[in-house]
Amino acid sequence: MSNPSEKPHYIILDGLRGVAAIIVVTFHLAEPLSTGRFDNLVNHGYLAVDFFFLLSGFVIGYAYDDRWKQLSVGNFLKRRIIRLQPMVVLGMTLGALGFYFTDSTIWPLIHTVPLWKLLLVTLIGYTILPVPLSLDIRGWQEMHPLNSVGWSLFFEYIANILYAVGVRKLSKKALTFFVLCAAVALAHFAISNPNGDVSGGWTLNAEQLRVGFTRTIYPFFAGLLLSRVARPIRLKRAFLWSSLLLAIILYMPRIGGPAQVWMNGVYESACIIFLFPAIVYIGAGGTLQTRTGMNICRFLGKISYPLYLIHYPFVYFYVAWISDHKGTTLAEAWPYALLILIGSIILSYISLKWYDEPVRKWLAKKWR
Repeated sequence: MSNPSEKPHYIILDGLRGVAAIIVVTFHLAEPLSTGRFDNLVNHGYLAVDFFFLLSGFVIGYAYDDRWKQLSVGNFLKRRIIRLQPMVVLGMTLGALGFYFTDSTIWPLIHTVPLWKLLLVTLIGYTILPVPLSLDIRGWQEMHPLNSVGWSLFFEYIANILYAVGVRKLSKKALTFFVLCAAVALAHFAISNPNGDVSGGWTLNAEQLRVGFTRTIYPFFAGLLLSRVARPIRLKRAFLWSSLLLAIILYMPRIGGPAQVWMNGVYESACIIFLFPAIVYIGAGGTLQTRTGMNICRFLGKISYPLYLIHYPFVYFYVAWISDHKGTTLAEAWPYALLILIGSIILSYISLKWYDEPVRKWLAKKWR
């Protein structure tokens, strides 16, 4: 605590956010080497996004629930824009700068995209609004073809808006009912989905918007509910055990084969509905006994958001290289993957210190 009047900071939750961000990067680096959803080495890495949503709901509730007498909806949204948008802009800029250099067999028409269209997609990306399919300049039908992970920020903003304009006013009983309904919807989708998973949400069409809303509503507002009802107990080695549990969940191989896809849906819905809240509960109630542990959690927390937003423009290069070298094995790809992982972490910290923090400070001063 930097000030006795401030709330205690959940530093272990910061560390868990960093662990999840690193696993996301490894998921994206392993994905191009797989032949499909059944043999990815980091098979459930995409569930880290659902964990991020739950963490975000918990932190938003903890930070803002008792401040609305002095806080307007507009001021709340300004605070969220200041926190989120600078790195969105940097991530889209990096994607735009590298776009033409990723021309490859997997994206053979990149060189035909006129500069004006690239600039238009970049400007739309800066707003985090989805790009329509008519402006799909890469060919993957992404909401944000310059930085694929931007889709989750779009839904993060929607969840924040829903919280600010109405959900925050719900009583604990009403919020509990809302969250239970969202949990049923999530489980039904995951288990009945022909793919047997919750992966998706990054395309601007009705089917994928349903996926995105289903993946966002339950975890975000379950996190909000958890912040209101949980009474954390003090746990030693909480960061170690919660990090291990999170890693086991996200690195778990696919559950069931093509004939039993529902089994994987059961696994993923159970992780999101039950295990992720348990991990956050453990992290919120944990204690750190050493300065080294505190420094690790602080570092992981600081780089987590920048790492998530800037790594994918470099993954595009990696995917292009693998597509141009058919049959690339893990033994051949891992040095490049490790370089991207380490380089992204370093660049994340540099971006934080030289860009994100100064820009946020300037925006906060300007908008105050």
